[in-house]
Amino acid sequence: MRKSRWRWAAVALIIVTMVGFWPTGKYAEVPGSAESLKPYVKVAGRPDREKGSYMLTTVGVMGPLTVGEYLWAKLQPYAEIDTKTELMGTDTSAEYDLLQRYYIKSAANGAVAAAFKAANRPVTTRHLGIYVMSIMKGSPFRGKLRLGDTITALDGHHYGTADAYVKAISQRKIGSRLTLTYLRGSKTHHATAKLMRLPGTKRAGIGISLTEHTSMTTQPKVTIDAGDIGGPSAGLMFAVQTYTLITQQHYRRGRKIAGTGTIDAAGNVGQIGGIDKKVYMANREGAKIFFAPDTPATKQILKADPTYQNNYTVAKRTAKHLKAKMVVVPVRTLADALQYLRQH
Repeated sequence: MRKSRWRWAAVALIIVTMVGFWPTGKYAEVPGSAESLKPYVKVAGRPDREKGSYMLTTVGVMGPLTVGEYLWAKLQPYAEIDTKTELMGTDTSAEYDLLQRYYIKSAANGAVAAAFKAANRPVTTRHLGIYVMSIMKGSPFRGKLRLGDTITALDGHHYGTADAYVKAISQRKIGSRLTLTYLRGSKTHHATAKLMRLPGTKRAGIGISLTEHTSMTTQPKVTIDAGDIGGPSAGLMFAVQTYTLITQQHYRRGRKIAGTGTIDAAGNVGQIGGIDKKVYMANREGAKIFFAPDTPATKQILKADPTYQNNYTVAKRTAKHLKAKMVVVPVRTLADALQYLRQH
């Protein structure tokens, strides 16, 4: 009788173990981290020895989840369970990871340019081209270009910004032929195809999403290396940290100050995802101030995304739910964040 019980217990343990490791195909977005920017943003000859810290905040992505991981993720505060398509679109996991690395590199360049502009210091931006960030299934260049390639010319003509490339393409006729010059690594290649009609429009396009590929030259030299962290949302806090180091103006007063938001070279702050998770982590790590993008819900935005929620509104609601003493500050530009710090 005793052997039979042990046998059934062993069978039950095996079943539970197998179920726990059974794949679900789901992914989870959970609170990630709130980390000091001191190790990530370096300015030559300007070490950051002041007390307190500016902090970037992240969302953790897990998956594909086993049943055990799925149950664990469901217990995490502000967790979201996604399908692979909801999280990555049509990208593979490797493509998604690569995309996040290019986003954060672009964010770092935008942050440096914005910080030097705010400080009235010279910065030289060299436009190398535009990164290929994703390729639609119906793109005429699918199978020719790869994620991470840098487009450097259209029919031999180089443009100064990603917007200029997009405008030049959209002014052409649907079905007309276009030759792209692009870099893959250090080698130059060419690809020719007919332009497609972009979905939902009457405009010509190449069916590729793009972002700036630039290099920055500054004095003093700025180096931003976020390691394994990816995505565009650290841009604002990269800029705040860079500005502080190049101007030697110290507003922290020993405090931990966190935030999030994309940033462009002009200092405009943009909406990001997962802000509730970032507020949670910033509060947990003792931040006294949290900068949140305050992009208004315009008719155009709501038409494109009826479920749109303003980052600042969600951040305020989350802080209230957490009963946090942390002050949530709305910002639309780097100047807004710097002005708040000067006044407080």
